[in-house]
Amino acid sequence: MTKPKVFIARKLSDEVVDKFKESLDITMWEDTDEPVDRDRLLEEAARCDGLVTMLTDQVDKELMAQGERLKIIANMAVGYDNVDVQTATEYGIQVTNTPDVLTETTADLTFALLMATARRLIEANEMIKEGNWKNWSPLFLAGSDVHHKTIGIVGMGRIGEAVARRAKGFGMDILYHNRSRKEEAEKELGASYYSFDALIETADYIVCLAPLSEDTKGIFNQEAFKKMKNSAIFINASRGPLVNENALYQALINGELKAAGLDVFEKEPIDEKHPLLKLDQVVCLPHIGSASVETRKAMMELSLKNVQHVLNGQQAKTPVN
Repeated sequence: MTKPKVFIARKLSDEVVDKFKESLDITMWEDTDEPVDRDRLLEEAARCDGLVTMLTDQVDKELMAQGERLKIIANMAVGYDNVDVQTATEYGIQVTNTPDVLTETTADLTFALLMATARRLIEANEMIKEGNWKNWSPLFLAGSDVHHKTIGIVGMGRIGEAVARRAKGFGMDILYHNRSRKEEAEKELGASYYSFDALIETADYIVCLAPLSEDTKGIFNQEAFKKMKNSAIFINASRGPLVNENALYQALINGELKAAGLDVFEKEPIDEKHPLLKLDQVVCLPHIGSASVETRKAMMELSLKNVQHVLNGQQAKTPVN
């Protein structure tokens, strides 16, 4: 019996992939770091039954029109704004993602980014490396307290709730804004539902964890930053396009905002000449929210299980459409 053909758009761990080769005819892009060439991806879409894609891969109508055999696109991320889900549905193609397995890891990174920004850890590390630690003074590298401050979480999904649990451990007051009320989270975490404007006006830390959509694109703009406290710290660990980066830069240099920690950007990879990188009060990370060895392997495995299930005529484990 001929095994279904599957293409993986990045070289993944052989330890994970080999377990699926008994039931799937798997081909992988040869590079771990570089995204698959667009022509190669289109070619593979035309001959394969399933694709495992990354956030860097544009899965659009052009690609799906090639895929007469294509039954599943397994996107190895919790987000899927790189996939035209509506077109996939029209073509009868299952789309899946990898929720849950990265929740706690991404929450760890988000809270670590918040703390690193608040306590100026990157500045301190660079000062030592550059040989500039010469003496001590009472306000030497003084940052902002995290404990017993107010955190405002925009986007109270699984990751938002996990960040709130960490904030509770620091004795923080927890505010949140979401498309819908989360009464269970309110009971468990003592979180309070606020409107978007009330949250950004009140919180000491504003943490963006909302999904990218037409409604959320650019919600953190000049008007939003002006409403925040001058002492507020802004953290984005969701998607770059939710933030107008020029407005954020202006708010920081004008003293309308104290600091920012960013794991995601409007255009990725961010250019090393980007003006935000010139500011000491900004901590920038290369989109590593779920980047632990354990979690990335779990994401690989879940993606391939989705492919295996669908191509065996079973229900996908984590369907999007």
